[in-house]
Amino acid sequence: MEHALMIRQDESTQELEQRHLHTLQRLRFELMRHQHQTELENQEEYNSRRQRELHRKHALERRQQPRNLKTLEMQIKKQFQDTCKVQNKQYKALRNHQLEVSPKSDHKAILKSLKEEQTRKLAQLAEQYEQSINEMMASQSLRLDEEQEAECQALRQQLHQEMELLDAYQNKTKAQMEAQHERELQKLEQKASLRRAHLEQKIEEELASLHKERTEKIKHLFERQERELEMFDSESARLGFGSLASFDFLKDEAR
Repeated sequence: MEHALMIRQDESTQELEQRHLHTLQRLRFELMRHQHQTELENQEEYNSRRQRELHRKHALERRQQPRNLKTLEMQIKKQFQDTCKVQNKQYKALRNHQLEVSPKSDHKAILKSLKEEQTRKLAQLAEQYEQSINEMMASQSLRLDEEQEAECQALRQQLHQEMELLDAYQNKTKAQMEAQHERELQKLEQKASLRRAHLEQKIEEELASLHKERTEKIKHLFERQERELEMFDSESARLGFGSLASFDFLKDEAR
């Protein structure tokens, strides 16, 4: 009865230890899951903030683009004006020279020819100016679009890599915790198995001790009975009666 109680107590202890470990591991896992969820939400919020910041930066650049284009246009216009001034100086110098070396009767034709040439050159310069302005605006717009698209792609790639790193880190942490839980479970099972083995050994030793003690008691009882029988036989012989041992022998012979 006592041994059965010891075994039930050991089983209850093992069950209590298993429940305690299960509760501890479940709480630990829930804490990790909550932490991973918080990390993921923080990363997503960080990604959204970075994208909003880049969007605001690009919007500001687009708003500032007309001002930048106006500045570039003024620079091209100044270059055009400077070129026109040089052209006018060259025209005047050439006109004066032609008038000096030509007969007066040819002056009207020379002036007309020079004027037409000057008008053609100025028109050509004006056309080049308009073309430069259009090319500059188209180039700057395309350049801005390409730069902004490149920045968007770079940010998307960076954020994707950061998300992959976070996912890999969380998977590694989860795997480490699962391995730790498995080791803890194995350790608990080994502890319970060792405790049960010690208990069974103790019970076996106690049973062996009880068996030995009972055997000794029976042996001592037989020895005492034998001594008492011998004493009885001796007393019977002294009184003239046969021994119990002889009487039993005669009865066996009679049978």
